[in-house]
Amino acid sequence: MINIVLPVDFSDATDRLIEGAVKFAQETNGKICLIHVAPSDIGFAIGDMGFQYFPEVEQNEIKEELLRLNNIEQRIIAQDVDCEHLLKQGIAGDIILEYAEQKKAGYIVMGSHGRSGIYDVFVGSLTKELTRRSTIPVLVIPIH
Repeated sequence: MINIVLPVDFSDATDRLIEGAVKFAQETNGKICLIHVAPSDIGFAIGDMGFQYFPEVEQNEIKEELLRLNNIEQRIIAQDVDCEHLLKQGIAGDIILEYAEQKKAGYIVMGSHGRSGIYDVFVGSLTKELTRRSTIPVLVIPIH
């Protein structure tokens, strides 16, 4: 069975990305290793007193993101595809590549939605970074 790392960011394109990854997993008898990388600074805010940390904000956000990951995992499993999930905080590119290595993944599946620059509009900055740095194939699914 091939492990397929699927990073999700809960954007509007996530559902389309999941559809493509599930189809790929079904065709290759793959297992989806779902990952969401949350920023390290979730609980920080800037106010009149400078930077302040609110641990309850971070805890609530992490709980919400874990719930969303669990829901996605259940949707994938309901389509007869093995799936597991992980949420980590840190720098997305580094965390995703470490996870892919840990899982001995055969593929990383990314979306092609982007926000800036002509290349990034078609590919996406994180996708661009991973295709440049990854030692395993990165399957890019168009999300338009």
